[in-house]
Amino acid sequence: MVDWSSPAELAHDADAFGKFMHALLGLYIWEWFTSLEFEWSFLSGKRKLRWPLIFYFIGRYSLLMALVGIAIALNVQTEVNCQALYTFNQCMGNFAIGMACINLSIRTMAIWSQKLYIVIPLVVIILGHWSLLLHGILLTAAWVPGQGCVITSADNKLLSSTFIYSMCFDFVVMALTAYKLAYESKARSRLVQMIFGDGLVYFFIAFLANLTPTACSLLVSAAPPTSNWPNVPAATTSTIVACRVVRRLTNFTTPAAEMFSSTSNSTHAKKAGNTQLNVSVGKVPPQGVHVQMSTFSVTQNDNDDTSGRLKSPFDVDAEAQNHLDHIDELKHTPM
Repeated sequence: MVDWSSPAELAHDADAFGKFMHALLGLYIWEWFTSLEFEWSFLSGKRKLRWPLIFYFIGRYSLLMALVGIAIALNVQTEVNCQALYTFNQCMGNFAIGMACINLSIRTMAIWSQKLYIVIPLVVIILGHWSLLLHGILLTAAWVPGQGCVITSADNKLLSSTFIYSMCFDFVVMALTAYKLAYESKARSRLVQMIFGDGLVYFFIAFLANLTPTACSLLVSAAPPTSNWPNVPAATTSTIVACRVVRRLTNFTTPAAEMFSSTSNSTHAKKAGNTQLNVSVGKVPPQGVHVQMSTFSVTQNDNDDTSGRLKSPFDVDAEAQNHLDHIDELKHTPM
């Protein structure tokens, strides 16, 4: 059996960890850079900032700062305050994990139309998750000549509990989302198809991201310097998939408003489901009767969808776009 506390094993693990952390930093910088257009859309005023996106930005940049801090800790050559540096890194990393779970939970709440029997339990679970994350910030690090900053003590039991809790949290969110999309949506809209098609994949990846370090923390009794290492890939993976979930849903737009309105004359109904048709009829004796549709508009109450439930800011319905029938010309030969 491997002696995780032996100097040779610690040196080997430290070398592997350093290379892996640099790879994760490069991966996340690439992910961050390629999605900067999303941030620019808010800075340029193309999109309005909604409150759920606050968690998105906090988690996104918390992980970036954590990875940069880890890179500094691995490459610093002169003595620094290792305790402050590792406390900062742990704080930012735990913030990223917590925000990733919140982002996935908000999406699940939106799918369930903010029903209280879903929202309240999820909020309680979120609070419990954060209590573990904040306790996990407490660790001890010191400067060791010839090695640099090293974690000297950490609570392995608390770390394992946090991973198990995060894994169960992700599983609950994934199960609620899958149930709602699979059994409650018979007539699926384009939004539902998008969420069901790739959204559940993101939920599943987030679940696996916390499952792997959970198994490692339970099967391997690591020494304090290596006990916190599984936290980094789990936080990176969870944050990437959670941010992609948020961007996918925010970027989901429907052209229904443009398709269902005429440039010359549009009529809006007061009640959901009303349809207005303006038909011009002109008699052309040789060819028969000419019928042309000039306006076709379908409007719904802004707050309710066809099932009568309250829409959330993320709950966009695109079902109406498939019901547009354009009639160019109808000829009837006189008898």
